[in-house]
Amino acid sequence: MTISLTELNDDTVRNMAVGAVFSDFGGKINSVDFHRTEDLLITASEDDSVRLYDIANATLLKTTYHKKHGADRVCFTHHPSSVICSSIYNLDATGESLRYLSMYDNRCLRYFKGHKDRVISLCMSPINDSFMSGSIDHSVRIWDLRVNACQGILHLRGRPSVAYDQQGLVFAVAMEGGAIKLFDSRSYDKGPFDTFFVGGDTAEVSDIKFSNDGKSMLLTTTNNNIYVLDAYGGEKRCGFSSEPSSNVVTEATFTPDGQYVVSGSGDGNLHAWSISKRNEVACWNSHIGVTTCLKWAPRRVMFVAASSILTFWIPNYSKSSVEADNVGPDAGV
Repeated sequence: MTISLTELNDDTVRNMAVGAVFSDFGGKINSVDFHRTEDLLITASEDDSVRLYDIANATLLKTTYHKKHGADRVCFTHHPSSVICSSIYNLDATGESLRYLSMYDNRCLRYFKGHKDRVISLCMSPINDSFMSGSIDHSVRIWDLRVNACQGILHLRGRPSVAYDQQGLVFAVAMEGGAIKLFDSRSYDKGPFDTFFVGGDTAEVSDIKFSNDGKSMLLTTTNNNIYVLDAYGGEKRCGFSSEPSSNVVTEATFTPDGQYVVSGSGDGNLHAWSISKRNEVACWNSHIGVTTCLKWAPRRVMFVAASSILTFWIPNYSKSSVEADNVGPDAGV
């Protein structure tokens, strides 16, 4: 029995449950990303590993280790076995803040030098070889996979978070004071064509995402407030709050239909809210403590939540434990 993404409703969301667990990480998982068109997930973690998973079968396909540079932010390119990964170590010495990696043969295809400090936000254009990175050195850089040199740079205040819309025509940069600047990705050098402000919240934006239809933006702040904004006019459609955590910034995600928001919380729970009804639909025990990463798969009724443990969440039709054949070989529910 499979559920279409167009049939997502409160009951389906409420019945999400852990279907697979991977607990062999040697530290916190720093970031996760789904491939846009393939059933693949990539993770980067504090144990310097980058891991590739088949999400249809809940299996680990490949693990590579990166002891020299570490593994912090990670995102897929268009190729299913190629990723961009940001570095943690030796930034001062090498300046190699970003690497273009082949998971197929564990090679570094290209280094990207420019950022003077850690990259905290990373995203790939959905339509071409461009990608963006935001760093705590107060800059956003635009790159091309085929070229070592930075293609463009924006100097900003505070901690910048970046995102492309699903058409790749617009990108957003969230920065200090709740300001969100929108740029035309083909002529960003002309400056932003619009600027929004999230009033009343002085916390820095830790993450920004567009909904699949491009009509909404999702902001998460460092004190775990979550806002859904109209992507065209900047109006606040709704806001939700979860328990803050002293040293962990949790992540929130849209469902692919843009109707729900799912988020971690500082108390170790996961929450789901309906955007149209502005109410909480579900609250689950995460089973893994405070989640650092949370993303909904683009083409499936499933999401992943991660701390130092990775969990796959799927609809639990029986209201009991998921059948063992849904669980990966090193996994346990």
